[in-house]
Amino acid sequence: MHNNINRRGLLAGAGAFMFLAARPALALDADAATAYIARLVADIDKVIATGKAEAAMIRDFEGLFQQYADVRIMAQYALGADGRSASPAQKSAFGDAFAGYISRKYGKRFRQFIGGRIEIEGARKIKPGFEIRTTAHLRGESPLEVIFLVSDKSGKLQFFNMFIEGVNLLLTERAEIGAMLDRRGGDIGELTADLRNAS
Repeated sequence: MHNNINRRGLLAGAGAFMFLAARPALALDADAATAYIARLVADIDKVIATGKAEAAMIRDFEGLFQQYADVRIMAQYALGADGRSASPAQKSAFGDAFAGYISRKYGKRFRQFIGGRIEIEGARKIKPGFEIRTTAHLRGESPLEVIFLVSDKSGKLQFFNMFIEGVNLLLTERAEIGAMLDRRGGDIGELTADLRNAS
């Protein structure tokens, strides 16, 4: 099972890069990609500066994730080959459920930045766009490397993947969604319903 999950994840990651590379690009450059992540960082800081209760901040962080991340691309590759037998309606419903699920899940990760700061270290060209490398300096913890992969090939500038201390969001979600689908006997409808309620 472990090897199957890794294989699914690797195929999904490769597919995401090929899909994005095949789509027409806008005039994206390193400065624009870096500025985009700088805006995300500034918006995270604004939420923290409000001094809201943590639960309210988490809701705001979820909104930022959905605003800045290409959750549709993430959903497509999380489902991967298992989506080939799904109807357009099933794929659409899954995409909506996954968008909420992934935004809640990773929006909560932004909570780690309360009391800390994020510094942008640099940009590197990759085939689908740019890799923006940052360091998250966390309160009471060692700094974390957080890398954003940014592209405009979905039609607007968004990040389509994150690496947190080397852990690949896209591959992790592909493995987890694949395992969840296996436990449900391949029933995409059941998985979709469960994702809507997942915290």
